[in-house]
Amino acid sequence: MKNITLKLTGENDFFTQEAYKVLRTNLQFCGQDIKVIALTSCNENEGKTTVSLGLGKCLAELDKKVLVIDGDMRKSVIVGRNTDSQKVVGLSELLSGQESINDCIYKTQYPNLHLLFAGKYPPNPTELLNGRTFSVLIEALRKHYDYILIDTPPLGQVIDAAVIATQCDGSVLVIGSSRIHRTQAMDVVEQLKKSGSKVLGVIRNNAKKGGRGYYRYGYGKKYGYGKRYGYGKQV
Repeated sequence: MKNITLKLTGENDFFTQEAYKVLRTNLQFCGQDIKVIALTSCNENEGKTTVSLGLGKCLAELDKKVLVIDGDMRKSVIVGRNTDSQKVVGLSELLSGQESINDCIYKTQYPNLHLLFAGKYPPNPTELLNGRTFSVLIEALRKHYDYILIDTPPLGQVIDAAVIATQCDGSVLVIGSSRIHRTQAMDVVEQLKKSGSKVLGVIRNNAKKGGRGYYRYGYGKKYGYGKRYGYGKQV
């Protein structure tokens, strides 16, 4: 297993880290059977990759073995934005039989936090995710990790997240734009429900509190436009 160095947004910001701890606690209250979680959004650039990595690090701090899977084989940003690496292999090579699982999972500088990159962009990402190899992979990984977080493409644009969610114990919607309409978010939630995945809640990202310049991560059971989410606590 190779080593890689991650660069995480807000790693040294107290309020951001406290927000992740609140999110981590709420996730644990969802139950011990919630191990594999898909994170998606309505559109791109809403921060779900940042949330996936930050939450993964926060869970690993509890001495939990955590794997973050970059499930966006269409337009992944993790390699270029969150690492200094230029050449990695990942999910696409693994699902297409080009690489073994040991060659595709990377250790990070954070104890217990591992990463599976998306790999090269394949011509058929939905077909790869919908195949038996992906379901077998997830079942095998369940035996080795306490939590598996899958960063998926925005479900408001492509269907991949719903396909991935069929193999997950739950799913979370990340909303990072104030321009997301209630109907758009509800359409994504309904699509996740159709996949058979339990919708665990919504993370409100990039929400400034009182103009003080830090972020709020709200986590709850139901989505309500213009309302507080779940506990509704600002941190």
